[in-house]
Amino acid sequence: MFMEKIIVENTQGNTLTLEARTENSKKLYIESYGCAMNFSDSEIVASILADQGYNTTNLLEEADLVLVNTCSIRDKAEQTIRKRLEKYNAVKRINPKMKVGVLGCMAERLKEKFLEEEKIVDLVVGPDAYKDIPNLLKEVEEGRDAVNVILSKEETYGDISPVRLGGNGITAYVSITRGCDNMCTFCVVPFTRGRERSRDPQSILHEIDDLAEKNYKEITLLGQNVDSYLWFGGGLKKDFKNASEMQQATATDFAQLLDMAATAHPEMRIRFSTNNPQDMHEEVLHIVAKHKNICNHIHLPVQSGSTRILKEMNRQHTREQYMKLIDRIKEIIPDCSISQDMIIGFPTETEEDHQDTMSLMEYVKYSFGYMYKYSERPGTMAARKLEDDVPEETKSRRLTEIVDLQQRNSAIRTASFLGKTVTVLIEKESKKNKDEWSGRTEHNNTAVFPKKNFKAGDFVKVRVTNCTTATLIGEAIGFSETN
Repeated sequence: MFMEKIIVENTQGNTLTLEARTENSKKLYIESYGCAMNFSDSEIVASILADQGYNTTNLLEEADLVLVNTCSIRDKAEQTIRKRLEKYNAVKRINPKMKVGVLGCMAERLKEKFLEEEKIVDLVVGPDAYKDIPNLLKEVEEGRDAVNVILSKEETYGDISPVRLGGNGITAYVSITRGCDNMCTFCVVPFTRGRERSRDPQSILHEIDDLAEKNYKEITLLGQNVDSYLWFGGGLKKDFKNASEMQQATATDFAQLLDMAATAHPEMRIRFSTNNPQDMHEEVLHIVAKHKNICNHIHLPVQSGSTRILKEMNRQHTREQYMKLIDRIKEIIPDCSISQDMIIGFPTETEEDHQDTMSLMEYVKYSFGYMYKYSERPGTMAARKLEDDVPEETKSRRLTEIVDLQQRNSAIRTASFLGKTVTVLIEKESKKNKDEWSGRTEHNNTAVFPKKNFKAGDFVKVRVTNCTTATLIGEAIGFSETN
């Protein structure tokens, strides 16, 4: 099998390098929306289809197969995807041989609408059925509906070597779990991605080895809930209680996996996401503190600062338990940055609940966060049992207050680096200035600085001379010892 490197422009205008098989003659165009897991899944799909004669393209008009990997977490995400499907079908009218498919969470939720009612796609594929895409394409060719949204108890795609899409050849995602067992009342993930199962640690380490050989400098261990990673030979995590004594005694948890990865590749930066307060064990914090190459940043979604609302959300922690965990993070990793997810205007949220969230944010002083108005998702427990009773104008006002507070805290956190020297992994050219590099620190701060004689992929020491709310601005003073 012969490979060639092709240089293309992706949809963000960044130049990237893709591996193309010279014997492949068909073109795959794939877009991803939503969480990092969707982007990781698209790389798995591209790998599966490479064996079916497809090379990826960033030109929609030349594609034989167009796939969109979808997100159902919020209504706005679904509306965005619907608009893209309209665009695909407009192109399809010009190129009738082109096939259009929907992958991921939205596929599972809206399979009948897409295929039977609206007839806007040719195939619908759920998150656990990507290996069936070649068979589904044959169904399409034979004029039949092609759908597989069956959720699996075993599938982790641990045997697939992902094709890195739209990347920079420097950073990469490595998926370690699939699905989620935490039935938060606002969340569709357990219904669209199924029950939680973990990937064989040896396949994870093998993937990291391969990335290191290809000179990748940073990986992110990825899962809906990395803290509940548990490998005991395969199968659903909920069945661990039925495992043999030997399986239980030799099981690998997330702290052990993180330790193994960091030990195997001390020259490679390691991040992990996403964490869950109810499942995060203190041992993970000690592993982060132990290894210099594990980034001092923890993304710890809280969703609300009100214990009452947390209970309505079926979050298995209280405000006080979350604050205690924050305290332990700061004690064990004093230099750690912490970020959050927050849902504003959840059903029954009062002004007192809102103020509880504000006061929690003041207590933690997050470095940054992701904040959204509550969006009712069909099929979730909240949609079935709770009335979306917080007025839209109230949601908007509270969200503005939350965002304003986060920006103030972000400014404080960012300004704390003024005059200090930080290590930055150069990832790309700055969007605003072609004469500057952009990269991230171990605390997940973006930093920009003059290019000088450095290149993408270098670890560079940068003296911080200025900052915005979110970005460090500085001057490179030399290579980091990490290089």
